[in-house]
Amino acid sequence: MNISKKKNEMPTQAPLERIKNFEEVALGYTFEMALDEADRCLNCKNPPCVKGCPVNIDIPGFITKIKEKDINKAYDVISDYSIFPSICGRVCPQETQCEAVCVRAKNGDPVGIGRLERYVADYVYENKRENKIIKEEANNIKVAVVGAGPAGLTCASELARKGYSVTVYEALHAAGGVLAYGIPEFRLPKKILASEVEKLKNLGVEIITNAIIGKSLTIDDLFSDGYKAIYLGTGAGLPKFMKIPGENANGVFSANEFLTRINLMKAYKQEYDTPIYKANKIAVVGGGNVAMDAARCAKRLGANEVYIIYRRSEKEMPARIEEVHHAKEEEIKFMMLTNPIEIVAEKGKVVGIKCIKMELKEADASGRMRPVEVTDSEFIIEVDAVIMALGNYPNPLLTKATENLDTDSRGCLIVDENYQTSKKGVFAGGDAVTGAATIISAMGAGKIAANNIDKYIKSLK
Repeated sequence: MNISKKKNEMPTQAPLERIKNFEEVALGYTFEMALDEADRCLNCKNPPCVKGCPVNIDIPGFITKIKEKDINKAYDVISDYSIFPSICGRVCPQETQCEAVCVRAKNGDPVGIGRLERYVADYVYENKRENKIIKEEANNIKVAVVGAGPAGLTCASELARKGYSVTVYEALHAAGGVLAYGIPEFRLPKKILASEVEKLKNLGVEIITNAIIGKSLTIDDLFSDGYKAIYLGTGAGLPKFMKIPGENANGVFSANEFLTRINLMKAYKQEYDTPIYKANKIAVVGGGNVAMDAARCAKRLGANEVYIIYRRSEKEMPARIEEVHHAKEEEIKFMMLTNPIEIVAEKGKVVGIKCIKMELKEADASGRMRPVEVTDSEFIIEVDAVIMALGNYPNPLLTKATENLDTDSRGCLIVDENYQTSKKGVFAGGDAVTGAATIISAMGAGKIAANNIDKYIKSLK
């Protein structure tokens, strides 16, 4: 058999068509594509891809089942390690994790692991197959999870499988955390997310929305209610700003607010009259996936010109290569080695963004080349809105309301090697601990924490 060095391309909507809608851009593999891609897997005896996956999915195992044309069994293999393959197959940065260490990549492209995972999950979803998830006998021990984002939902699923009675408390009106409020419909359809959350409920997990722990209830209230352990997966939802002149002008937004209005308040649906700032020329400041999402949403909402402004070069951008590629296809303009120094406003409204050119010098503490201003290189881009996509901090509400819960200088929760915080019986993981990071790393943290919570509760007996 002649095995291609190139992975099978993912079919997508045409760029100039998709900017007119919020439907999913990547259309998924066909059965034939999935079989062909699966045949590229070498089925390594000591697969590095498994170690590269934060939740350690048996990747050669599920791909082997695809080769055998047993897609249902492939799904069962994945489900032993992850309850959310439809999500992971779409938004995980496989190119820096499992696919980054794929042996096939030594002579060509890595195997399209994420694309195959999505294919398997979509096949099961479309064929309405009942999910068979092994669950231990109920032990009637209560555990609370605060935050229904990737870390919290993963921790809840793992604990439910172990027989615990799990309740998830979510501050917003919908479960999903950043999966719900941050990722646009064209990358993660809401029906897919809802389906994955429903699997959690089928495991017996109770999800209580509109519950702000630290305000409506405290951590101590939860312990008084009989919970033996608590997991904090509260994420990092407090946006960063640059603190430059003009940043308080009308027309300056955080990417969090912009994307939340689109996703949770359904501005992406024409039938909803969601209040959202209409602009013709928009600058998005930042170089991560959130910046790409905000820019691409702005285009779909009618902006004629959308700029990505980033102070380093494209090589240093933290966004996924695929997202950058899609943004360029959608005629987003990239302003590299450029940094805003002022928001220009007239009568309190944004009319432009003043920037300065940058050049890269020796690496900084992050390991990336350090951007330095180029003298006398200031210029102004005419825009009528600016979206700041610079990362996020954890919201301090919970920690301020909880005694003996230590945080670091960034406001992130401090945990030990077992993911336990300074408060006995309280564990934490995901962005609340690390600051803004990837969805799959948060899921990995939730899974590890669940195992440690199980050990902790058993030690109490």
